[in-house]
Amino acid sequence: MLSQFEIAGKTILLTGATSGIGYTIAQDFLSQGAQIIGIGRNVEVLESLKKDFDGLFHGIEADLRERSHLTKIIDSIDLELNGIVHSAGVIHRRPLKMITSEIWDETLQINTTSGLELTRDLFKKKKLSKEASIVFLSSVASDYAAIGNISYMASKGAVKSLVKGLALELASKGIRVNGVEPGLIKTALTSQVSDDELKEVLSDYPLGRFGSTTDIAHAVQYLISSASSWMTGQFLRLDGGLTLK
Repeated sequence: MLSQFEIAGKTILLTGATSGIGYTIAQDFLSQGAQIIGIGRNVEVLESLKKDFDGLFHGIEADLRERSHLTKIIDSIDLELNGIVHSAGVIHRRPLKMITSEIWDETLQINTTSGLELTRDLFKKKKLSKEASIVFLSSVASDYAAIGNISYMASKGAVKSLVKGLALELASKGIRVNGVEPGLIKTALTSQVSDDELKEVLSDYPLGRFGSTTDIAHAVQYLISSASSWMTGQFLRLDGGLTLK
């Protein structure tokens, strides 16, 4: 039944709401009547979403690298959440000899640790509904190696293990935890890849195109909706056939 895919009336905490995949998720979910608490650093985008979806969008300016900002997020939420989508992400393309402690720490903090800490504290403060659904964005990079991608690969590999651990611990509470593993999606993050390199990489995708942010938003909606109510600890891989080879 198509009604099982509906998200109208659900309240979702969304990180990375002001750019890339997160921004598309915010717009898509809001247009369907979901209430979004959006976390991001771009104040103008937060204000724009609030203006366009008055009453449904609640923006919180926050930097996930700062622990005090994570506390601010938790303290500002006074609604019961039906879901969390951890879409915030950062990538630093560096060869091994150029990976600094600062790059490593920032990548792990934004891509992995902040999602764990938000989930932990929201659960401890009983701000998650009984049948809440939590979705983490991982990547095919978690087990598809590429030169200069070590810190990003490690952070997304950690997300895979994190999802499985959270899913097992929270299952008795009726809370589901799943993930999405995109291949290359054209966003601001991929601007670090040259046009020549993108053309070369495209030949590795059997479907002949890179993914769109809308492709990922649709997968996240499935995981948030009741259509996936018997699914936990799993990942949907959307990669245009990249890892078939």
